[in-house]
Amino acid sequence: MPAEILKCPSCGASVSTGATHCEYCKARLATVACPACFGMMFVGEKFCSHCGARAERTEVQSGEQRLCPRCQSDMKPITIGANRLLECEKCEGLWADAASLEQITTEREQQAAVLGMPGAHAETAELEKHIRYLPCPVCQKLMNRVNFARCSYVIVDVCKAHGTWFDKDELRRAVEFIRAGGMEKARTRQLEEIEEQQRNLRGLQSVAGPFTDDDHHDTRTIGSAIDIADFLVSLWRR
Repeated sequence: MPAEILKCPSCGASVSTGATHCEYCKARLATVACPACFGMMFVGEKFCSHCGARAERTEVQSGEQRLCPRCQSDMKPITIGANRLLECEKCEGLWADAASLEQITTEREQQAAVLGMPGAHAETAELEKHIRYLPCPVCQKLMNRVNFARCSYVIVDVCKAHGTWFDKDELRRAVEFIRAGGMEKARTRQLEEIEEQQRNLRGLQSVAGPFTDDDHHDTRTIGSAIDIADFLVSLWRR
């Protein structure tokens, strides 16, 4: 894919996000994440070229040291908007703990509800040629590779206990998915899957016949599974 084009904050010339210096005015370039869409923008820009949001970013003083799971460089604690994250300056990845990611997801979903869905999310992803499982920055255990919200086509690295790692631009793509109504789509798909399981279990139950105290364990298990499926469906429909 071609490199994304941004504007040099010093002279306004077009430069790619991979550039370290402007070839026209020779100014040093560094990229940071936008507080609204988490797209990459150059240090010194007042507004994001992706969504127009004002740049709001501060580095946080913290004694906590975490290594980037991708390149093993020291990550910096930062506040982007109202969200506290860890950022790797070398590979431009972002680490979000569970609370921060929930806040980002909730805020962007509320924005989508107020502003309306801004357009269809592109359901494409460039697959990695050489898959590498990354260690969690907190516990060092290898993280799981997960399709964000199960249908976003954004593959992220997740430690269930500690947080989620987003490689460069992945958090922006996840936010685009959320703003396009993706979380509601994910919930609808999950409800459909539960209802399909519910129908399959009821089919097995009808074949097995009515339950009695003398029924086999697997028959009682079917009944328990149906009760769980009914409960989950009732939760989703609230």
